[in-house]
Amino acid sequence: MIGNVRLKYLCIIGFISIITISVTFLILPRLFNNNMPKDRIIYTNQEAVNSDCCCDETPASEENITVEDEKLIVFKGCSIIRRAFMTAAANAYQKKTGIEVKVIGGGATLGIRATAANDSDIGGSCRPPLPDRFEQEKGVKMVHVGWDSLVYITHPSNPVNNISLKDVKKILIGEITNWKQLGGEDKKIVLIFRSQVPEHGGKVSGVGYTTRKMIFNDPEKNYTDKALFFKHSSEIEEYIEKLENSFAVTGYSSANKRKVKILNLNGYQPTKENIVSAKYPLFRPLYIIIREKPSPKVQEFIDWLLSDEGQKVVSDEGTVNLKEGKTLVDKFKFWQYTDLIINYKQEQKIEN
Repeated sequence: MIGNVRLKYLCIIGFISIITISVTFLILPRLFNNNMPKDRIIYTNQEAVNSDCCCDETPASEENITVEDEKLIVFKGCSIIRRAFMTAAANAYQKKTGIEVKVIGGGATLGIRATAANDSDIGGSCRPPLPDRFEQEKGVKMVHVGWDSLVYITHPSNPVNNISLKDVKKILIGEITNWKQLGGEDKKIVLIFRSQVPEHGGKVSGVGYTTRKMIFNDPEKNYTDKALFFKHSSEIEEYIEKLENSFAVTGYSSANKRKVKILNLNGYQPTKENIVSAKYPLFRPLYIIIREKPSPKVQEFIDWLLSDEGQKVVSDEGTVNLKEGKTLVDKFKFWQYTDLIINYKQEQKIEN
């Protein structure tokens, strides 16, 4: 008799577990997808493996924009840079010069490779080009234009306010799966990532690459596959705004413009002041990508963006500019390909 009762109890627990997993990873994503354009659908990891929709792509309607027009500068790349300050910079520059800067997102990898292939005038990236690994990332230079920081975000209703770097690592690899383990409610953590499969470039996306490099010191680190996957960082941020119990990593410069909760890390709030002082630890450089021999119109735009006027736009939009972050140059421990950064350490020469 006792054995039968115990068996029934185990069956009920198993059934509830199946329902919970189904709702979290199958039903909820599809409910949200019904309200989203079809090119922004969420995938589980297995669906991502079987799909060609998670790579850094530009909408077809914008792919054929010419870069030969002297009154037009085409920017493609990092969605974090686009949202952080590039749109505002483009508007300010057009107002000043009459030259339009067309701002197109799509990811850091697209920003580097489109510029190298002459498919855009300039790119945006929060990681360096990797010419030793990818042929299509050769022939470009970086312009350091500001500082961002990796941040961890969740839904505003989540009562958890702080997280440790040690816990972050455990979440990303699937060792922590419930908010209760972090002092929160007894609810599963819904992880949201960029696709991790090689053919979709997930591990070399701007956030994906810098997170692995800075946190694990391993650009090839595998995360848990028990997660939801999006094509772009901007879409991850949008989904975090809507789904309770969610968790993702993104850039401070764009997250602070979203209706999300940015978690404190090791007790420090990710503010401009804490990034500038390096109290918040995961700061990283932001780059504009140019070809080795940029056109005059590109050089003029870069000169303006590095000027006091351009850097004021960067700062006014909430991003740490070069002058504000000049002490971070020697504190940043993950510089790569500094020979490709045309203004490497020049910001240290900026006078107060």
